Amino acid sequence: MTNMFKTSPPPPTLSNFSTVPLVHKLCEFYKTIYTGSRKVNKRDRFGIYLKIENLCLEIIDLGTTAALESKTNKFPILNTVRIKIEILKRLIRISHELNIIDQKRYIRLEADLQELSKMANGWIKYLK
Repeated sequence: MTNMFKTSPPPPTLSNFSTVPLVHKLCEFYKTIYTGSRKVNKRDRFGIYLKIENLCLEIIDLGTTAALESKTNKFPILNTVRIKIEILKRLIRISHELNIIDQKRYIRLEADLQELSKMANGWIKYLK
């Protein structure tokens, strides 16, 4: 006997929200930022680098919230994610200009941020 009712996939739960590509990539990016803090001197680690870490955590929080929200509530959250990613790009660029992070690491972080930005923008376009 066939099922006459169409079922939609279950909404993301706390156990499977990390399968959302943007959330996963955000977590991986934070790990890179966190492990790199050992290479930053104390003054900078508790200054601009702390702001970068905190902003990463905020973006993870927002990405997770967007993954668990209904479709109608996702857009404003994702727009905030997009803006915060741009702020993060600027802070990392400033860190590089101040020689807090080296050229090699800066290039890798910027490439990751560009990918995150594309992912957030893609999700926003999908919702429109």
